Amino acid sequence: MLSVLTKSTFIKPSLNLAINQSTLASRNFSTSIIRSNNKKTSSTNNTTQDLTWNGFFHLRSAQRKLNVGSSVFTAFLGCNMSWIYLSNLQIDPTQMIMGFDPLVVVSAGLIASGALGYLFGPLFGSQFFKLWKSKSLTQFNLKNKEFLEHIKANRVDASSQSFSNPVPDYYGEKIGSIKAYRQWLRDCHSYARKAKEFL
Repeated sequence: MLSVLTKSTFIKPSLNLAINQSTLASRNFSTSIIRSNNKKTSSTNNTTQDLTWNGFFHLRSAQRKLNVGSSVFTAFLGCNMSWIYLSNLQIDPTQMIMGFDPLVVVSAGLIASGALGYLFGPLFGSQFFKLWKSKSLTQFNLKNKEFLEHIKANRVDASSQSFSNPVPDYYGEKIGSIKAYRQWLRDCHSYARKAKEFL
């Protein structure tokens, strides 16, 4: 009888210890999952909030400069390619081409090819910008969408413009900083005030 009692008394504490250890392990596992989830959410929040307005305007001006540079390059490339093609043609200077002088036609062709190359420039510049700033591209697109919504909400009515009261940058293309945006808002308010006074 004593042996049975001692065995039961020894078995019960061991069972209690095993149950306590399993509950502690499950609690530790759940707390580790919660901490990892909190870390993931905080890291995602930090990545979405990394790009400030100053950084956005810096990227926007870099994109614009890149597009202008690529437009100049493609215009130069288009002029050179058309010049290579036109220089190999046999043109009689005494014969008119569609009623125009051959020199005028060649010059117009060079100008047209340069203008066409200039128009194709932003296509290459935007692709290069996407590859260059691929990490912050989603944040930049979100900021750009929000910025365009601000421009649409605050821009003026262009129908009431005049020679003495021009429209202040209707699409907001020249805005390159927060200071410039505030100045644009002041220009829009002064434009609206002048339009009401003249009406």
